[in-house]
Amino acid sequence: MIRTLLVAAAFGLSAAASVQAAEPILGRWKTASGSTAEIAPCGGAFCVTLKTGKHAGKRVGSLSGTGGSYSGVVTDPESDKTYSGTGSVDGNLLKMRGCVLKVLCKSQTWTRL
Repeated sequence: MIRTLLVAAAFGLSAAASVQAAEPILGRWKTASGSTAEIAPCGGAFCVTLKTGKHAGKRVGSLSGTGGSYSGVVTDPESDKTYSGTGSVDGNLLKMRGCVLKVLCKSQTWTRL
C-alpha cells in the first residue's frame, strides 16, 4: 500500500514538472497593434502566426531557444520585410525585437492572453 502511494505521488510530481517545463513563449499573445498572435512549436522552432486583425493567418516569425530567451527571424506584416529577431519572456510579457544589421532595431512588448 505504501509503495502504491509513493508511486502515485512520484507520478503526480513528474506530471507537474512536465507542465512547468513547457516553454514560456508558447501560447497566445496580444501584440502592440492589438492583434492576437499564437506561438506554437513547428519543426524544432516556435512559429509566430497572427490569429486576428488585418493580417490574420500570416506567419510573422520563427524563433528558437529555451528558458525565456529566443532568437530567429521576424516579419513586419505591413511591409512583408523579414529581420533578425529576438524574443524574451518575463512573466506575462514578451519583448520582441527586430533588427537590420543589428544596428537599426525596433521593439514591441506583447502581453500574454
